[in-house]
Amino acid sequence: MRDIIDGLVAWRAEGIAFAVATVVRTWESAPRQPGSSMAVNERGEVLGSVSGGCVEGAVYAAAEEVIQTQKAQQHTYGVSDGDAFEVGLTCGGTIEVLVQPSVALADVDDVLAAIASGRPVATVSLNGRQLAVWPSHVVGSLGDAGLDRAAEQQAAGMLSAGTTGVVHLGTHGEQRLDEMEAFVQTYLPPPRMIVFGAIDFAGAVARIGGFLGYHVTVCDARPVFATRKRFPSADELVVQWPHLYLESAAVDERTVLCVLTHDPKFDVPLLEVALRTPARYIGVMGSRRTHSDRMRRLREAGVSEAALARLSAPIGLDLGARTPEETAVAIAAEIVASAWGGSGLPLTGLDAPIHG
Repeated sequence: MRDIIDGLVAWRAEGIAFAVATVVRTWESAPRQPGSSMAVNERGEVLGSVSGGCVEGAVYAAAEEVIQTQKAQQHTYGVSDGDAFEVGLTCGGTIEVLVQPSVALADVDDVLAAIASGRPVATVSLNGRQLAVWPSHVVGSLGDAGLDRAAEQQAAGMLSAGTTGVVHLGTHGEQRLDEMEAFVQTYLPPPRMIVFGAIDFAGAVARIGGFLGYHVTVCDARPVFATRKRFPSADELVVQWPHLYLESAAVDERTVLCVLTHDPKFDVPLLEVALRTPARYIGVMGSRRTHSDRMRRLREAGVSEAALARLSAPIGLDLGARTPEETAVAIAAEIVASAWGGSGLPLTGLDAPIHG
């Protein structure tokens, strides 16, 4: 939904009716993950994608019908269907798609505003009804007070964990039953990418980080280099010694740290702090000789071998990159692989599922 949020806000401002199709769950080698969304408005305009092109035609037709009837629909598309090739999901796998009219979306304007501004909120959809669950309050109803309470509890837990998916509930909210399936979609602020070292490579990494959906911060102690002119795509510029900034920065399990300074006076104190954080990825630029010296200095500073094993250094996958842009692609590829457990090997020589 975050990918199409600006368009949805604009449609609401113009009073244009629309329907939102969302991937509820997937099986096998499905092209996109649960939560992926596509919207169709009454003018026939489209935003987003639920399958990377495979079943968009069928979903488009369903969305047009939903706009007319104002009733939600749920469809399953898969290669096992007899008309799979006609529908278009020829990549293998199955997706389940929920199509809802905009009028059925609970607290729709506030939810869209929250997604656009990065404030946390979750929605629970069931039988054409929806709850909007905020950290402080709930709006909407699924049609039963007990069901609402149970759904709110489930959504609050999933929101704190940043997970999206189907939950099973009894008719009146009994969590020991599985009579009803509700779809919970959570929206959290974008994950953070913090790039240390205001060099040309950092500019390319900042651009690709934004493309991947990260909130990108560039930090350097030298004000002559950390300028908006040099880093127009960064969400935030910080002029401060890297380790001092990181000590007070918000870092969680979704954060990625890219250390591009390759200067011991910056690297060593910065990495001592970085390795105490829960950051998901810590990549460090430098030659193998530079990294060997860096590791020696960190060991002398008392950093454990277990902590040092968290470092991805030299940073990035082996793509033969030369330019800042090519290097940024190599770094981004490693970040994506680390998030999803990818091997980084060519798919041509692998027998494993493309979408694990």
